[in-house]
Amino acid sequence: MALSDSLERIRAAERLAGRPAGSVTLIAVSKVQPVDRVVAALEAGQRIFGENYVQEAQGKWPGLRARFADVSVHMIGPLQTNKAKPAVELFAAIHTVDRPSLAEKLARLAEARGACPDIFIQVNTGAEPQKAGLLPEAVDGFVADCRALALPVVGLMCIPPEGDDSRPHFRMLAGMARRNGLAGLSMGMSGDFEAAIAEGATHVRIGSAIFGARMPGQRGA
Repeated sequence: MALSDSLERIRAAERLAGRPAGSVTLIAVSKVQPVDRVVAALEAGQRIFGENYVQEAQGKWPGLRARFADVSVHMIGPLQTNKAKPAVELFAAIHTVDRPSLAEKLARLAEARGACPDIFIQVNTGAEPQKAGLLPEAVDGFVADCRALALPVVGLMCIPPEGDDSRPHFRMLAGMARRNGLAGLSMGMSGDFEAAIAEGATHVRIGSAIFGARMPGQRGA
């Protein structure tokens, strides 16, 4: 497993960017990974993981949390509104809030529970029609709307278009976050996380560089 290599590369990127050691959080993307690989990461000390699917997380994490303390699981895939209730119970953070209906549902659940996961708003920086996320021009208004719902918005998230230079997208996201007074930047995956750190990422989502290949057709880490 390349967990230690990924951590070393993160720390090196922090130094190169003149950032404090430990300022970037590694989210180990465990979606569709065999449980033995996830257990190996847990045994190596990793405690923050990312999942794309509510149902998969429901089947995987209750048992692992019973074995390992202080585990934090983040939702990094598209979230259907009808899966919001188990999501707020399972996840410490949701990185993919991107529409009013989902924000309103999360706000109602948070009010009923008295607690809410941290919220990242997903931005479609490349304006790709097939991809989830708000268009850049809609971000400021949506941040204000989420704050009006008392949601704990902590940052923005993006997945740059495949094949594009990621850095302009990361720079765009960082500018939108600054403009809205948001500190969190969930950006950077296995192939571009060092560039994301140079542009201010606070959370990087790394899967294949840690765990190896996943099922065909899965992208996002």
